[in-house]
Formats: sequence, structure tokens, C-alpha cells
Amino acid sequence: MVSDRDRNEQGRAQQARPRDALGRPLPYGEVGVEPISEEPLPPEETLAYARSLLDDGRPFAAHEALEVRWKSCPEEERELWQGLAQLCVGLTHHERGNTVGASRLIERAAGRLETYERGAGPRYGLDLEALIACSRGKLQGA
Repeated sequence: MVSDRDRNEQGRAQQARPRDALGRPLPYGEVGVEPISEEPLPPEETLAYARSLLDDGRPFAAHEALEVRWKSCPEEERELWQGLAQLCVGLTHHERGNTVGASRLIERAAGRLETYERGAGPRYGLDLEALIACSRGKLQGA
């Protein structure tokens, strides 16, 4: 069986193909955006990094940065990081012109973040209600 996915030394899927700013794969040999590190960062650094990627017009990369944190966070914070990552995927779909996919991801993310907000977990200075409203507003303004 031949795999169509790139793998690292441990056999885990790792994309070696270059990607554009919205995460779309480019042909091998083309120049894409710089891939992000897959090393987990502390929560505040993760948020700052994801914000800078969003400011640079790279919501897919912001999603990847948040996903790294989600996969390494304490279990009780999983809804927060997964919800934030899904918001960024929703924004990625929006930027790619996929309004149906964007709406679905934003709503799925909103559900996770609303559930998390009702709990006592740390918010790291985030106004989750405002983040959800801002993301929904981007879709409505399209």
C-alpha cells in the first residue's frame, strides 16, 4: 500500500508539501508560506502567536498553532483550545469562499466555547463571547 501522505520519522502524518497562506497545498517545489512550529507553547504565547498569524492573514496557520496547544493542553481546557482552533478553520473556509463550511465550523466552535465559558476554566484574558460574535459578524458581513 502506497501512502499519499508525508510522514515524519515516527510515522506520523506531517505535511511536507508547501502551502499558501490559506493552507491550500501547492505543488511540490513551489514556494509557500513558512510552516509553523509544532512545539507546544504556553497558553499566553500560543494566543499571541495565533493572533499574529491572524493579523498576517493566515487563519489556517493560526488554527495549526491552536491545534498544537489543544493536543497538549490539560483535559479541562480542551474545549477552549479546540473551539479557538475551529474558529480559525471557520475563518479559513470564509477566506476560501466556502460560506457553508465557514458557518458550520463557526457554530461548532461557538458551541464549544459557550460550554467552556459556563465552566470555571482559565480564559487567559479572552472575551469568548466577543470572539464568537466577531466570528459570526465576519460571516454576516460577507
